[in-house]
Amino acid sequence: MVKIFIDAGHGGTDPGAVANGLKEKDLTLNIARKMRDMLNEYENVTVKLSREGDQTLSLKQRTDAANAWEADYLISVHINAGGGTGFESFTYNGKYSGKQETNRKRTILHTEIMQALGSGIRNRGEKEANFHMVRESTMESALTENLFIDTKAEADKLKQDAFLTQVAKGHVNGLVRIFNLSKKATTKPVSKPVAAAPGKLFKVQVGAFADKKNAEKLADELKKKGYSTYIVQG
Repeated sequence: MVKIFIDAGHGGTDPGAVANGLKEKDLTLNIARKMRDMLNEYENVTVKLSREGDQTLSLKQRTDAANAWEADYLISVHINAGGGTGFESFTYNGKYSGKQETNRKRTILHTEIMQALGSGIRNRGEKEANFHMVRESTMESALTENLFIDTKAEADKLKQDAFLTQVAKGHVNGLVRIFNLSKKATTKPVSKPVAAAPGKLFKVQVGAFADKKNAEKLADELKKKGYSTYIVQG
């Protein structure tokens, strides 16, 4: 079972970046929830969110929760600020065993997110930084910065639920590739025939004819189609 820990950045008394009528903490939670719902459609994967609502959590509480849960992968979702444009992702910039594999997985994630965001979104690149979420997590991890909340054109995109769905989809597509996840099999419900009430039969009359030959002709046609027929003289 693959265990994915999704951190919705900020929350509670920490709104994160605020601009253009948006708060980072709301956007990150929305994306995280969408990711969870999408991942629930796959086999052999379980998801835990750092927060389910508008809670205040320290960075240490978040990584402690991921470490205690023994997650296989951590993604910390954020929205950027500072007047720029585009998408970028981060892994830890220190020296540690498994760094090459961590960066390989991040490349897959980054590529899928950029593809999901579509043309016109600037690729700011795959970067490394001394961020707590990727430094203190004991599993492979990445932090994503999804557009700029204080750039109006990008804020307008972040206001669209369909766009946030694409952001989440990109993250999930990356995880599907990284862990080779398969969709759960879907089964269609089998419709059961409705039984007639005991002792009751319902008859259907097709037509009445003055000429018996016409009645016999129709009866023959119905028999060929598998219907039980008989002729009654009126």
